[in-house]
Parts: sequence; structure tokens; C-alpha cells
Amino acid sequence: MSKTPNRWIGLLFISLAISLVIIDGTIVNTIFPSVIADLKLSSTEVQWVQESYVLVFASLLLVWGTIGDRIGRRKLLIIGILIFTLASIWAGFSTDASTMILARIAQGVGGAMVLPTTLSLVNATFQGKERGIAFAVWGSTIGGMVAVGPVLGGWLATDFDWRWAFNINAPLGLIIIIGLLIFATESKQTQREGRIDWVGAGISVIMFSTLVFGLIEGRAYGWWNVNPANQFAIGDFKWPTTGISVIPVSLAIFVISTVLFVLWERSREKAQKNVILDLGLFGISSFRNGSIAAGIISMGEFGLLFAIPLWLQNVQGLSAISSGLVLLWLAGGAFLASAVGGALSGKLSATNAVRIGVFLELIAVAGIAFIASTSGGWQGIAPFLAIYGIGIGLATAQLTGVIMVDVPMEKTGQASGSQSTVRQIGSALGIAVLGTVLFTSTQASIETRIVDLPGLSVVDEPTRQIIAEQIAGPVADSAGAAIIAIPQFLTSQGMPQDVANQVTVAAADGFTDGMKATGWAAAFFLLLGLASTYNLGTKSKEVAGVRKTRAKAKPETKADAE
Repeated sequence: MSKTPNRWIGLLFISLAISLVIIDGTIVNTIFPSVIADLKLSSTEVQWVQESYVLVFASLLLVWGTIGDRIGRRKLLIIGILIFTLASIWAGFSTDASTMILARIAQGVGGAMVLPTTLSLVNATFQGKERGIAFAVWGSTIGGMVAVGPVLGGWLATDFDWRWAFNINAPLGLIIIIGLLIFATESKQTQREGRIDWVGAGISVIMFSTLVFGLIEGRAYGWWNVNPANQFAIGDFKWPTTGISVIPVSLAIFVISTVLFVLWERSREKAQKNVILDLGLFGISSFRNGSIAAGIISMGEFGLLFAIPLWLQNVQGLSAISSGLVLLWLAGGAFLASAVGGALSGKLSATNAVRIGVFLELIAVAGIAFIASTSGGWQGIAPFLAIYGIGIGLATAQLTGVIMVDVPMEKTGQASGSQSTVRQIGSALGIAVLGTVLFTSTQASIETRIVDLPGLSVVDEPTRQIIAEQIAGPVADSAGAAIIAIPQFLTSQGMPQDVANQVTVAAADGFTDGMKATGWAAAFFLLLGLASTYNLGTKSKEVAGVRKTRAKAKPETKADAE
């Protein structure tokens, strides 16, 4: 295959495209207080503004990856950027909750077009040693932008207006589209024609959306029984406040739709018709084992990043922009990994690069869990964030290369959509589990610390327990935001100032304990992820056998593909 002219300039705009989506996925966290105040969002509306984007994004990755194979990956990428940019402008001019939620859904549709198609284009454009370098740039961009988003959001919300966090995408989107049109080369499947598997696409959307919803919202709505304090509602429909929660129903729909999806896809494969996901891809060991490893690693990879900004702002007292600047240590490490990955391409196997990356992540997360303290400040964790970024940059980029290395070129959209979906599900599951660890550990630690406070020794134990519960519950439910209000609340109840200060310190220490527990849980997932890389590697004979089987199954005519 001849080398594509201007491919490195094209890679720049492909990386900018994925940066636009990744930044917007993290920027909202830092501007949300301003959005809530301006649009007067209710608690339910807040959840839907946050989660609607994630749900739509995760559920459509596989669909758009497959469609990109058919209609053209660059074409779909440009369409995705256009939709994402227009939806961002819509969000920036939103005046109420409904328009904001609809705009976020539209952003999810566009963003889901971008992620798998950027990966497919990198895989199709670069070969050999250059592909390793390109994947390093692509992966490090994702890792770095996770940290850049909060900084940019904090700066825009502080010095300008939260709406600029969305509207800034307009000029950036235009530049990216022009760059892609000029420098990126079109790539698409040419071997098989026929109708797109719309039924399979619809089932896959139901499958992934119900799974991601269940994983993200399990703690909020109740994993089995209804949480009366948080009622699930969509428009005028409200879930009953007693009985079984919406979560087990959602997960049951996921299981049923998964079975239907597999049966449907197999039936179409037997009839030699197009499918939304070629299940034969899982017969390729590098793709199968790499996808399993990616899912497990994702559970521990970004879950701790959910807790660190909360700890920096609510315990260390940093502003949104200052906490974002601390996370630039992670971004610096991720971009450094891009240079390291490129330099080592061809000298170090991709599998070993993945193992080194995950090992560095494991060391960094464990280090943060070990050293974090209320008195230590952000300086203690900053070096570990840099190591964390290097690990993410190496593991994300090179694991992508391992997963995709043996995938036939005409199936790269399906494969990239599949592995992106696995990572999104792993991240959602990791955030669900680690979020539960954070809040549960925080509440338990605060209650224990307050009950044991010397300043409360003058009151009986039942009273101390009541005070502990009154403080621990709101602190955990607010993710630490209630800590700042503790002194005023307690002194208004007649508690001496010095004792109120002791309780506040105990609450801050308890939240720190929760973050440390979250770090150790993330380290455990990364240890499992490191172990899962044992089976990574290419088995050329197996790959050749899969490709030979596919060649025999190729339809003779266009009608056969119908």
C-alpha cells in the first residue's frame, strides 16, 4: 500500500477532532455550577444534562463505526464534527433545561461518529512503524485532553461565561472540517455491498444504552429496591416510589437485547448478509484478548479522575481552574508518552508497551492512594499524576494498536466501534463501582472520626452518632461540597466554634479516606488489567484462517448481499 501524502498533517486534524469531543466530555464538570444557577436546573434535570450525552455517545459507537466502513470514514467524521459543532452552539444558547438536554443528546450523536472514525482513519492511513507512532499520538491526545478539559472549562467559566465552553467549538469545528477536507484521505469498505443492518443497529443501541444507564445510575436509583429520595422520571412519566428500582429492569432489558443481538447477527452471517458487528472478529486472538484487557483496564483507568477534582476543590480548597491546572501534570505525562511511544516504536513490542503503561498507571494510582492527605496538599500527588499520564498515554495508544493489528481493513470501523464501546462500558462500570467506594467509604470514615472526636466526649454516644450521621450523609451525597458549610451549620445549632472546627477537619479527613479507598480499588482493577495482558499477542495462523473463511463466505453478487 502506497503512503498517503500529507498523512502527518492529516493526523494533526484527526487528533484535533477527537480532542474536541474528549474536552467537551470533561469540560462540563467544571462549568456545571454556573449552568445550574443560570438555567435553574432541578436535580433530575442536572442528571439528564450530565448523563444524556454519555448514554447516547456510548450506545452509538458501534453503529457509527460500522456505517463509517460503508459510506466512508472521513465523510462520517466530517458529518460528526459538523453535528457536534452545531449541537455545541445550540447548547451554548440554551435558555432552559429541555433545550440543553436535547443539545447534549445531539452532541452525543455527533461525538459517537467522531471517536471510532478517527481510529479507523489512523489504522487505514499508517502502516508498519508509522502506525505505532500514529497510535501513540492518537492515544496520548485522549489521555491529555481528559486533563485539559477541566482547565479550559474553569478558565472560561471564571473569566468569561459558561456558554463559551460550548460556543468555542464553532471556530474549532470549522478549522477541523477544512483541515480534514484538505489533508485527510477517504477510506471505506469496498468488498461487500448491500443494505446496512438497521435492525441490528437498533438492537445494539438498546443493548448498550440500558447497560450504561444501569451502571451509571445504580447508586442513585437503587440497585434493587427503589431509592425514595431519588425518583426516576422522563418528562411526565415517573417511576413508582416503592418496589423494584428501574435499574434491574434496565439491566434485564440489556441481557435480553444482548441475546437477541447475537442471534440476529448470527442469522445474517449465515445468510451472507451485512451485519452491524462481525462476531468473527472475536475469533482473532489479538482483537478478542485486547478487547477484554481494554475493558478491565478502563475500569481502573479513569475512575480515580472522578474523585481527584472533587478532593482538590472540596478538601484542599482549590478553585475549579486551579484544580484543573493540577491535572495538567497528567496531561504533560500523557503528551510525553506520545514522544516516548514514537521513539520506541519498532524497538519495543506494542504488547510490552501496554504492560509498561498499565504498570505505571498501577504504581501512580497506588502512590496517590498512599500519599494523599488533608495536610499534604496537591504537591504530594502531582508527580504521581505525571506518571499516571505517561501510563495512560502508553497503554491507551499501544493497546489500540494491539487490538486492531490483525483486523481486516474493511472491518476497521466495526472493530474500532466495538473496542471503543468496550472501553466506554468499562469506564462506566469503573465509575459506578469506584463512585460507590468513594461515597460509602467517605460516609463510614466521617461517622467513625466524628464519634471518636475528643471535643464531643462530653456528650453521650447516641448523640455523637446522630451528629456523625447528620454530617456524614450530606458530605457524601454532595461529593464533599457540604464540607465548607459545616462550621456555620454546627455553630447555628449551638456547638462551640472549636468543636465545629474539629468536626470540619474530621469530615475533610473522612473524604480523603474515601478518595484513598477509591485509589486502592482503582489499583486493584489495574492489577487485574495487567494480568489480562498475559494473553495479548498475534497468532498469525489463526488470523490467516479467519481471513480465509471470510473470503469463502464473500457473496458472489450484489443481490446475495441483500
